[in-house]
Amino acid sequence: MNGEFCPGTTIHSRRGAIGHQFRYHVDYVLIDPEAEGPWPRLFSRKGRALARVEDRDYGGAPGKGEGAVWVRRQLARLGAPQPAKLLLLTQPRIFGAGFNPVNLWFAFDAEGALRAVLAEVNNTFGDRHSYLCATENFEPIEAQTELFVRKIFHVSPFQEIAGEYRFRFHIDVARIRIRIDHRNGAEGVIATLGVDRLPLTSRALLRAALRRPLTPIRTMGLIHWQALKLKLKGARYLPRPVPPSEEISR
Repeated sequence: MNGEFCPGTTIHSRRGAIGHQFRYHVDYVLIDPEAEGPWPRLFSRKGRALARVEDRDYGGAPGKGEGAVWVRRQLARLGAPQPAKLLLLTQPRIFGAGFNPVNLWFAFDAEGALRAVLAEVNNTFGDRHSYLCATENFEPIEAQTELFVRKIFHVSPFQEIAGEYRFRFHIDVARIRIRIDHRNGAEGVIATLGVDRLPLTSRALLRAALRRPLTPIRTMGLIHWQALKLKLKGARYLPRPVPPSEEISR
């Protein structure tokens, strides 16, 4: 199977002086970005379809991406073993509209062990930065493995660019669970994503589109809604800084 439909839930919990939490249902797809297909009628890797995942949206500058080609090149540059298989977890464009706070590239070896994860982070200002999540020597990543990266990219205007992220990935045949813990002293945010792994079918995509119409636009709207709530709670707004010059850090 080249693709899976992954409905689930994301939860964000802010720690520190101003507490805040929200929980939303989300619809992702998990695809082999190097596969030619076949794909469901309502899903496309290029051209028109209800749902689509296009290489230009991934791997490299937004709108000018190279997809898996870019990911493999960057992994080689950073000393990672070339994966036997790449999988991409993302929210597809729906009716052409798309916004993903984070896309996740999973790199597996020939035995099926997860060796690296590239977390491709986008903010609402149109900037992008990727974090390479891996052990020092690219040993297999288990459910209990905690991976650390320094935060250098502006995401929320209510959180400083300081501290570190702690990533955990639990991937099995039925479900994917991800935990991203940003720690900056007493401040920070814990974000979790849990999705089921189901067959990618036109029926599943259509039901998702009817249940949560224009999901990408909804995502952007919910981000701004939560920002307004934080502002009303008294959270300090931090202006957008110049993005980091490097595309990837670890």
